[in-house]
Amino acid sequence: MSHHPTNFQGSVTEAIASSIKEKLADAVVEVTGQGGHYTIIVTSEAFRGKGPVDSQRLVYGAIAHLMSGDLAPVHAVDTLRTKVPS
Repeated sequence: MSHHPTNFQGSVTEAIASSIKEKLADAVVEVTGQGGHYTIIVTSEAFRGKGPVDSQRLVYGAIAHLMSGDLAPVHAVDTLRTKVPS
């Protein structure tokens, strides 16, 4: 895994999870990774009736601020899975 320079202070995985939960209040969020590369799994009712692309757009919209700029803490989302609760 490569190193991605950032000036972000704190836990990036926690920042990702909390940003998603701010937009999707019922979300159960799992985030793993480091060095700018992350895997995100989100379970939420907000995805019910939506296709994969629309569901992923909701998640990317929630973390866009963590992915913008030269020193953004999130360089890439290597895997993004969205699920509806069973």
